[in-house]
Amino acid sequence: MIAGKIGASSAAAVAPGFRVGDERLIKLTDSAARKVTSLLGKQGRPQGVLRVAVVGGGCSGLQYKMDLQDQPQNRDILVESAGVRVVVDPKSALYVTGSELDYSDALTEGGFKVKNPNAATSCSCGESFSA
Repeated sequence: MIAGKIGASSAAAVAPGFRVGDERLIKLTDSAARKVTSLLGKQGRPQGVLRVAVVGGGCSGLQYKMDLQDQPQNRDILVESAGVRVVVDPKSALYVTGSELDYSDALTEGGFKVKNPNAATSCSCGESFSA
């Protein structure tokens, strides 16, 4: 099961409703987890989440958008990978299922990279893909 419902409680009326998934949705390498943890700490949100989304744009039609947030939003799927909480919206989950997020601090071609088995093609710059 990639995602299951959070059990209802008295706090459910106040807290946003999100589902819990597993690493079959998205997985972080140790390098990516260290970088996200460091960025969350620098922003003063050690309990925050990394949002991974797929939006229209880029050379190939779709591109990744990543953002640090305080908590999951309504309808999100929450995955804990390598000690980091990652959230994906249901529409983006269709595109990122099975992906791995890596990070490299290399001078050239460094930064976050998504290894996505659903990407049919990607552009030469590596910033966008099509599915």
